[in-house]
Amino acid sequence: MVTLDSLKQALRQEVKTTTSFSKQSLSDTQYSAGFNILVRGPGWTTYQEFVIPQLNQLLAPLFNSRVHISALEIGPGPKSLLGNLPGSLRQQVKKYTAFEPNGLFARRLEEWIETESPFPCLGAPPNVHQVPFVLQDNIESGTNTGMMNKIETYDIILFCHSMYGMKPKHRFIEQALRMLVKRPHGGMVVVFHRDGALRLDGLVCHQTASFPTGVVSVADDDKTLDCFAPFVAGFIMQDVDVDKAIRVCWRKVCRALGRREEAHPGHLLFGSPNIMMAFNQHATTLPELAAHVPLVDGDKVIKNREARLHCPASIVRPTEVRHVQQCVRWALKHEVSLAVVGGGHSGHCLWPNVVSVDMGAFDQVHILTAGDDGEKSDPLVVAETGCKTGDIIGKTMAAGLTVPLGARPSVGAGLWLQGGIGHLARLHGLASDAIIGAVVVSVESNQVLCVGHVPRQHWPVGAVRPEDQKDLLWAIKGAGTNFGIVISVTFKAYQAPNYCIRNWVVPLSDNIEARLRLSNFNRFVASDLPRNFSADAYLYWDNDQLHLGVTMFESSTSMLAFETPTSIGPILGPEDSLKTVDSLGLFDTEMYMSRMHGGHAGGKTSSFKRCLFLKSIGAVNVANTLVAAVETRPSPLCYLHLLQGGGAVGDLTADATAFGCRDWDFACVVTGVWPRDQDGTEAAQAAVRWVYNVAGELLPLSSGSYGADLGPDPRDAALAAGAFGPNRPRLARLKRSLDPRNVLAYACPLPKAPMKQKLIILVTGESCAGKDYCAAMWVAMVTHKSFTARAVSISDATKRDYAAATGTDLNRLLVDRAYKEHHRPALTAFFDSRVQQQPQLLEDHFLNVVYGAADVDVLLITGMRDEAPVATLSHLIPNSRLLEIRVTASDETRQARRECHGDNNDSDNNKENKDSNNSGSGLPALDYCPSFIFNNDSTGHGAVKSFGERYLLPFVHENLQRLTNMVSHVTNFPRPGIDFRHVLGISQQPGGLALCTTLLQTHFVGDWSKIGAVVCCEVGGFVYASALASQIDIPLVLIREAGKLPQPTVSVVKPSSYISSLESNNLEEKRFEMERDVVPKDMSVLVVDDVLSTGRTLCAVLQLLDKAGVGVEHFSVMVVAEFPVHRGRALLRQRGFGTVNIQSLLVFGGA
Repeated sequence: MVTLDSLKQALRQEVKTTTSFSKQSLSDTQYSAGFNILVRGPGWTTYQEFVIPQLNQLLAPLFNSRVHISALEIGPGPKSLLGNLPGSLRQQVKKYTAFEPNGLFARRLEEWIETESPFPCLGAPPNVHQVPFVLQDNIESGTNTGMMNKIETYDIILFCHSMYGMKPKHRFIEQALRMLVKRPHGGMVVVFHRDGALRLDGLVCHQTASFPTGVVSVADDDKTLDCFAPFVAGFIMQDVDVDKAIRVCWRKVCRALGRREEAHPGHLLFGSPNIMMAFNQHATTLPELAAHVPLVDGDKVIKNREARLHCPASIVRPTEVRHVQQCVRWALKHEVSLAVVGGGHSGHCLWPNVVSVDMGAFDQVHILTAGDDGEKSDPLVVAETGCKTGDIIGKTMAAGLTVPLGARPSVGAGLWLQGGIGHLARLHGLASDAIIGAVVVSVESNQVLCVGHVPRQHWPVGAVRPEDQKDLLWAIKGAGTNFGIVISVTFKAYQAPNYCIRNWVVPLSDNIEARLRLSNFNRFVASDLPRNFSADAYLYWDNDQLHLGVTMFESSTSMLAFETPTSIGPILGPEDSLKTVDSLGLFDTEMYMSRMHGGHAGGKTSSFKRCLFLKSIGAVNVANTLVAAVETRPSPLCYLHLLQGGGAVGDLTADATAFGCRDWDFACVVTGVWPRDQDGTEAAQAAVRWVYNVAGELLPLSSGSYGADLGPDPRDAALAAGAFGPNRPRLARLKRSLDPRNVLAYACPLPKAPMKQKLIILVTGESCAGKDYCAAMWVAMVTHKSFTARAVSISDATKRDYAAATGTDLNRLLVDRAYKEHHRPALTAFFDSRVQQQPQLLEDHFLNVVYGAADVDVLLITGMRDEAPVATLSHLIPNSRLLEIRVTASDETRQARRECHGDNNDSDNNKENKDSNNSGSGLPALDYCPSFIFNNDSTGHGAVKSFGERYLLPFVHENLQRLTNMVSHVTNFPRPGIDFRHVLGISQQPGGLALCTTLLQTHFVGDWSKIGAVVCCEVGGFVYASALASQIDIPLVLIREAGKLPQPTVSVVKPSSYISSLESNNLEEKRFEMERDVVPKDMSVLVVDDVLSTGRTLCAVLQLLDKAGVGVEHFSVMVVAEFPVHRGRALLRQRGFGTVNIQSLLVFGGA
């Protein structure tokens, strides 16, 4: 449909051709009326589905990384855009300023803030300037005296709805960048813009996203159009009579260009594509990169129509590997992402205000015959990623070789790295299957990596072989655009064949015949072909008649005559044409290039494609869908292309490479086509919509989609979900580890690796020890690893209730430390009295906080004052891991921080509820052991970050998820209703025992040099403890049933484990024992077991150690898996073992 930008040009052109009278700007009332039309109905849907979610996703890490937020909105309209954020974020806004030149909107905005209170913690009244946001030189020259005299700084500056009227736009953004706070770093300028590309003169985006499907619905009546057309045009005519005449003309223009749909009766629809761009303090650093890396000389030819619409910040053209490294180094330093250009066919190769790396200079093809690399091997081809398919085929064919690449000569490395379906796929597999090695610049370390088999003479200087090369090579073979910038790949080569090409074109009388012919083709022709044959089918209309076209490709390396399979004649009739070609000639034989609709070659048409994998095109529901799809084509040129698969493609298992879609017989390429001179018109947009509609209908019938075709359009998200088959979770985890900073954000989208176990961290400790600061730092660290994280205070609920009950100023309670400390005794008394009335209040508050952060992976909670909170609360959230970090600091440090916050009254603070008993180290006063203790006496953030890296980040590392995946889930075992987790089964998985042992060793928070023995009992303990003891070379102490060990021993009653108690009602008392004096004196012991559930077995083990003379202060415990629902920690604390440090690798909610 026609976009608002096109409508604006048409309306303005109408004025140019009909009158020379003067124009005038819209009044506030006129502008308001047009704006209201824009944001109602489908127009508001754009905000709901794009603007608000993007804003939330973008700003949540920023808000979570600092306590208070200052915000400036430019052109917010009658309501703040930030007012749509979740309440937990809005309450952090302490300063709010807006520039809203529309007087009507400015007054409504002030009223809305006053009545709705979207920012409840503002430290001062909102400052709404009823003037435009102008450039600083205009301020200084006095052209806008309404502006404030000095430039204030903000954490977030938001251009809310568009940048119309701001020229040059890049200067406005540069001025906003100068208004960001200098400390802490991380402030952002965010731009939302409707319709049309933003050319911002080299500014570089931190993040960008697009929403091409935005729509505005306008009532088709004269009154509404008379409001809407001037709003879009941006003016009215000064002369009243002329203005009336122009409005009549404008109505006709709107009605001529507006789209009408049954779903919106009585309305005209216009496209309103939106774009979001976020800039950080590094937005102006492009010259730094340009000083080291050459730029593209002249215009870069980009094949992809969507990408051509984007204006990149720059296109660099590295000519050496070190240039690529420089690009990565620059991106990592400045927290920006890169796009990569190979053949220019990907919709991701150019993004608005993103730097694209053109690999075109890496265009060499090297052919290694047997033994050229110093090893006995098959022929190899080393192709650099600036090569096109035609380049490689031409070079290899001259040597009598070939590589199974795609069907078009102009496509580049994106094809090989993401699959590559060609006419040799049934014989030799996909292009990515032929990759046996690669040279890659890591986007995590900036190193040059050689993975798999790379001939030694093609190793770049300084290249290294990574430890995780198997994972990286696996990922490159099917999803290779996501994990590093690939310099070259090594292909296995094959003998070059000749091809016999046969064509059939069968006119079809009706849809019934079409379905029958398609079914017979699938059943009697395609399914019987040898692997050196492949048969492509086409469904298309030509001369008002439906046709089935078939092209059969036969490859052969012998000189024998080609023969047509006998089964084809009865189904398709005599062939229309036959020719023999070599590998280069093959490119010109595609039916859609040379025969269909007179041929689509030569630049006469534009196209848009999406591809899905189908198992049986002859199945009734599939055939019906295919025939119906062609019937609904919006253009006579649209068609379906069915490429035959099977054969070698399906020989590999789905998880053998990253290309996980293996079980398919045909790849269905849904192709929308229109004349090239109709680019950007309704005809082109209708063809694109048709492609997505057909793809959506085929998706439930398919075995996946082809990721190489997918672009940045949000409509591709559903297709991307099926692009990698069962490999999506593994790819997501590898993306997190191999590209943790998301340098390659602009590639086929991979799913975010889900954290199956939410991590909840209670940050406790003394007043002024720095709990909030530490929590904010740790949130930033976790967020930096591509997880979502948030820090919240559990005491905020109490503060709100207290303020409501006493009339206290809630805003000051939440943000003013001195005011809060003044009220602390009363707050504590208020909370204690409420707990007496509602004993479950703490649990309620805790669960409310947890449930309120259901959208984050890691939640840090401050303000918790209960003792032993992990033992007390973990059973409430049995599927989440709960940790406590107790932050401590010396009295001197705490007092210094207190004075910095303006609170010099130490009398109340020295009597602080519970926490005050633990000044300095203060830990002996605790009757339990926190998960971690962090001493926060150091200045700066170095110690906080080091602690987080050492102790917290391991809990979000993919290795824990790998271990979790090794624990099988068995329902109704050992009796109905029980969900059993087979933890011991980890040792039966390949690499499972080694992984578990390593994690036990690295997660241990104690000092290994002080551990004198590893203690274990029963089978689970024996398996994991013995492996750990062997790895760290520490003696193993066995606890066994009585009578199994030589005297002298000590023994205690052995309780039944939870699972054993379910299996048997045998109440006969058993004992277990250990040898006396096997634990070295004055040494600590580590108890290792497979599970902690009720805690009865572990309690007995600790009692036995105590009886053997090992003091409780020398105990530590590690278990592989914990089941918090059984409250094992609470039992241990009740039995006197609350001070024992207990660690678990995994947490489950079942048995």
